[in-house]
Amino acid sequence: MSRTHDHATRTHDDHDHHHDHDHDHHHDHDHDHDHDHDHDHDDHGHSHGHGHAHDHGHEHPTGFTGFLYGLFVPHTHDAAESIDDAMEASRAGIRALIISFAILLVTTILQAAVFFVSGSVALLADTIHNFSDALTAVPLWVAFVLGRRVATRRYTYGFGRAEDLAGLFIVAVVALSAIVAAWQSIDRLLHPQPLENVWWVIVAGFIGFAGNEAVAIYRIRVGRRIGSAALVADGVHARTDGFTSLAVVIGGIGVLLGFPLADPIVGIVISAAIFVLLIGTIRSIGRRLMDAVEPDLLERAEHALEDVDGITRVERVRLRWVGHRLEGDAIVTTAEDPTAVGAEAERSVRDHLKNLDEFLVSVRRS
Repeated sequence: MSRTHDHATRTHDDHDHHHDHDHDHHHDHDHDHDHDHDHDHDDHGHSHGHGHAHDHGHEHPTGFTGFLYGLFVPHTHDAAESIDDAMEASRAGIRALIISFAILLVTTILQAAVFFVSGSVALLADTIHNFSDALTAVPLWVAFVLGRRVATRRYTYGFGRAEDLAGLFIVAVVALSAIVAAWQSIDRLLHPQPLENVWWVIVAGFIGFAGNEAVAIYRIRVGRRIGSAALVADGVHARTDGFTSLAVVIGGIGVLLGFPLADPIVGIVISAAIFVLLIGTIRSIGRRLMDAVEPDLLERAEHALEDVDGITRVERVRLRWVGHRLEGDAIVTTAEDPTAVGAEAERSVRDHLKNLDEFLVSVRRS
């Protein structure tokens, strides 16, 4: 697509991020085209004296609904705590995956031991699912490692997309675990068997909840800091699994109260809950693969450009996620020096978006 601009400035992080190129990527070139843009935007008659306290145009639920929203729909970014170094972000993500993998593996082993002495299919369903959750750390770890590789002549944008592809693998593994758990539960419902050591089943349910909640807190916290939708989704997934572990406790209590079918019924409920969870996970990953971005991130970039002295109009701003890093471009107009305005525009956007890698600013004379 042909774009009209008097100056295009492309800059990288001042620090050495994951592209270990020794050559200079900064381009300064002037073009004179007479091509009219079809964008019809109002000029930004803004004041530059404010303190960047922008309203991002959306509200979250409050009260109990807000509490549930915060638990299961956390943001994948946090401007105050985000990590702006790509290598540091990757290391933080890998460390979170290794630690959470160890926690879930220990949780799974403890629950499996209780299953063998109790025969609870609800506990089996929860154990299988926790084990599959532990395994999802492996493709994500591989994706984080690949994302640190330098771009090549074939993969000119790098390997950040591997993180989103790992998300698809996670969906497949979780779906398979839900099918296995449902099959086992239905079989036990059709062929009832006595449940033994019920109190141990209840204890195992609490173990599953504690392990999953610890993993959820850790993954979501790190995922928000590095901007990884896949890691945040994995954390939300673990949190939901923690509550399904509490369902195992309910099934055990039902058996103690004289309702033996409570165990397989709870197993089926857990499987259904997993499938419901998958809908949100698929939607999140699908949006990333389609280059979708959170609207408030775009608003941050727009506000950052509006705050730059000399910019008379923001023609266009684009952002997209590549793994857990952002990249994008903008077209602005100015009546002043394009080089100075372009450099200040890029700096302002980076101040607002800490996990930004590549950002191209095209500056036109108004």
